[in-house]
Amino acid sequence: MTIGAESYLAAVQAAIDQVATTQGDAVRQAADLVTEALRAGGVVQAFGAGHSEALAMEIAGRAGGLVPSNKIALRDLVLFGGADPAVLNDPFLERDPTVARRLYELAPVKPDDIFVIASNSGINGVVVELARLVKENGHRLIAVTSLAHTMVVEPKHPSGARLADLADVVLDNAAPFGDAAIQLGDTQVRTGAISSVTGALLAQQLVCEVVARIVAAGETPPIYISYNVPGGDEHNRQLEARYAGRIRRTAS
Repeated sequence: MTIGAESYLAAVQAAIDQVATTQGDAVRQAADLVTEALRAGGVVQAFGAGHSEALAMEIAGRAGGLVPSNKIALRDLVLFGGADPAVLNDPFLERDPTVARRLYELAPVKPDDIFVIASNSGINGVVVELARLVKENGHRLIAVTSLAHTMVVEPKHPSGARLADLADVVLDNAAPFGDAAIQLGDTQVRTGAISSVTGALLAQQLVCEVVARIVAAGETPPIYISYNVPGGDEHNRQLEARYAGRIRRTAS
């Protein structure tokens, strides 16, 4: 494959087409679970480590998204748990399973909450242990991962489980092994990451399906509008007040 913007566009389009043709049923199943959780008074708890945090940001606290949503992040250890900020300098922090319990304990989690956990590889200690805790505590779990990657590598969690093994619904982001799609000559080096694009697509499809279900029931969905349009601040603050203590909004 040649290298360049057009090649990347072709690779992304192929991955999008794969998501479109294979993930429709899974997206609808995930939307059913999220809608059920919201009707029960729950919120969507979203987590991703590394670049997968971008998917959690697609779920929680953005224009067009669901107000009853919360982003869990590794930095919560510092922001809400009082940990030394230096802990975030550890490039392998997301591989440490013990971190997951602390994140769960720090999060404003209630029994009816549903979790969306994203990890392209689906094998690192934090995501797998958090998924295990989520299921242990009776929550529903939606995983966003690359099946092409996760099924051919050894899990790093002591249990030998993958994120996909623990989820109620798995959304496959169609990213290739190693995420990047364009090979550089005869080397093993690749460029052009895919998971961020298709992960965002799946996240927004999920939100739109949930909103469709709420609207079909004759109800008004609790949706953010941009803070940068007139009336946005007032609209959003009014909705956020319904979930006081359930959702956290930080500058990052």
